Amino acid sequence: MKFFDIYKQDKKIHQQILNDLKFLFKKTDFILGSPVEKFEKEFAAYCNTKYAIGCANGTDAIYLALKSLNLKKNSEVIMPAMTYCSTVFSVIRAGLKPVLVDIEKNSSVASNKEIIKKITNKTKVVLFVHLYGESCRYHDLKKTLKRKKIFILEDASQAHGAFDYSSGIRGKKAGSQGELGCFSLYPGKNLGAYGDAGIITTNSKKKYEYLKKIRNLGSEKKYYHDIIGVNSRLDTIQALILSKKLKNLDRYNSNRKKIASIYNKNIVNYKITKLQYSKGCVFHQYVLVANNIKKFSKYLKSQKIPFGRHYPFPIHKLKAVKNLFINKKFPYSENLAKNGISIPIDPLMKISDAFKVCKIINNYK
Repeated sequence: MKFFDIYKQDKKIHQQILNDLKFLFKKTDFILGSPVEKFEKEFAAYCNTKYAIGCANGTDAIYLALKSLNLKKNSEVIMPAMTYCSTVFSVIRAGLKPVLVDIEKNSSVASNKEIIKKITNKTKVVLFVHLYGESCRYHDLKKTLKRKKIFILEDASQAHGAFDYSSGIRGKKAGSQGELGCFSLYPGKNLGAYGDAGIITTNSKKKYEYLKKIRNLGSEKKYYHDIIGVNSRLDTIQALILSKKLKNLDRYNSNRKKIASIYNKNIVNYKITKLQYSKGCVFHQYVLVANNIKKFSKYLKSQKIPFGRHYPFPIHKLKAVKNLFINKKFPYSENLAKNGISIPIDPLMKISDAFKVCKIINNYK
């Protein structure tokens, strides 16, 4: 049993990819080639947005999206205390001030009540993070944020294909809920490249045109640089691969949900807490909370069950930025970081292996 098997997932399309690569090598269309534009259009259609702009990675996607909002220095960006470091690094890199909020109890996403408490006249962005493939409760906040003229930005790096269900019915897709959606296409994601890659979605033509320039050194036409930009282009080879893999995304997400359903119904151990996931979750990770993480990790290792930690430190505990959050406490985020553990959720995992994982976890004492 593997935690995540990229080779097995893509084995059937390897020959198609190799055939396309041979054609690309002859054409030498390596930088912002036609496969990039093709994938951008496909991904925009998939997310139900008008535009998508490829970039070098998910970290850059957040940074570039923030830059497109043209905010004053030190404008406040509300974001969850429980996320990957890239989220907060991008906010700081854009010259903005991160304001942390706690996540909901037994959940992976920011508490809307805590978000509302932290809104000030300096708040310009709420940065939703759809952690583990669970969509934030977008629907419940959209009217409040629109009235206050606060931008909604999505870090959807773990939520390719997720939907918001906070209204009780299927709502908007991740990437289409705010002004801009930011995705990592890192190999281990639900939709992953064979190297670093990222993409931004939007319905704004103005932001689309700005982002196309800024990701390419401020240039839309070679040697003509209208703004100071960065070198953050989606590689043509990766775009070609991603176009092939996009066709399998919904099927693999459906498989993830089936495995998660088995876990939801069959893991029963009073020493283990299951997070609450909505119908729209695409289960980039399936995370449990253990009463004793060291003991439980050691037990899983002894039973040859692969696992991960996503992530062992909340943002305010990271050495690089902890001085920005002195005396700040976010108990639910701290508990998830300290005691959270990810179990296998590979979309091609055998059903028998999923039941085996349940049995082993239930036998933990």
